[in-house]
Amino acid sequence: MTAVLTRPAEAGRVAPAGKRRRKWVGWSFAAPFTVLFLVFALLPVIASLVMSVTDMRATDLRTPLSVNFVGLDNYTRLFSDDLFVRSAINTLVFVGLGVPLTIVAAMAAANGLNSGLIRFRALFRVGFYLPVVTSIVAIAVIWRFLLDPEAGLVNNLLAQVGITGPNWLGDTSTSLGSIIVMAAWRNFGSLMVIFLAALQGIPTDLYEAARLDGAGRWQQFRRITLPLMRPALLFGAVITGIGYLQLFEEPLVMTQGGPLSSTLSVSYHIYNQFGFGNYGYAAAASYVLFVAVVALSVLQFRLLGSRDD
Repeated sequence: MTAVLTRPAEAGRVAPAGKRRRKWVGWSFAAPFTVLFLVFALLPVIASLVMSVTDMRATDLRTPLSVNFVGLDNYTRLFSDDLFVRSAINTLVFVGLGVPLTIVAAMAAANGLNSGLIRFRALFRVGFYLPVVTSIVAIAVIWRFLLDPEAGLVNNLLAQVGITGPNWLGDTSTSLGSIIVMAAWRNFGSLMVIFLAALQGIPTDLYEAARLDGAGRWQQFRRITLPLMRPALLFGAVITGIGYLQLFEEPLVMTQGGPLSSTLSVSYHIYNQFGFGNYGYAAAASYVLFVAVVALSVLQFRLLGSRDD
């Protein structure tokens, strides 16, 4: 009788050899990804971190062990470099204006599609999303022609109503703003799809009850739509902010960072420094940008994260 009662417990036990076999089988399946991650992700990150505290230049590639350790000198040089400070200010302005503009445009488009255009909703959704999947280089080239001061469509339309359009990309007062508008136009389609899905998930009973209580459209939007869309807004703000902090292709194609560095971004400045062979200095700038990405994400989670109310 005792033997019969102990059989289930014995059957549930796994022999040490069986545990080891399962462990090695699991590691064998994970080994390809682990190797790829170590070689192409973790090791380059560690190498760039080490590079950021050295004076490594392009001439040191053949003898990387002969570089000198400089500690935090590269990081202190960054904030005394007028060009880097200018690129950081440009990037902050781009993020500070571009992220809210993109979110507002996406929210307006999602509300319009959710409330009225039911029959042609799929057509408009594809049309708004099309710039997102189009090559950024192609879009930047087209916008450069549209904003051409002589033959551009924008200035020609303004001339029809008696307005002389500026040199949008050649004037320091309008160049960065032009890129912000272009980036918002290109990226709001992806957020619109996310916001539209979030809007369709809000129960209609809440709006009906609010209307019975006398709430207007603005009150419904403020008290019902925005609180229930907080997770979608947080996700959209985080991914858009991270993408805008890494602004690179637009100024590269449209302005080459000009005029007078008015559209130079941190990523573009890092790209130039790598091109000049200042590897240690460029690596330090890359980690400053990484810290900025983390700080912005933490701030957005604080502002748009879940709350008890």
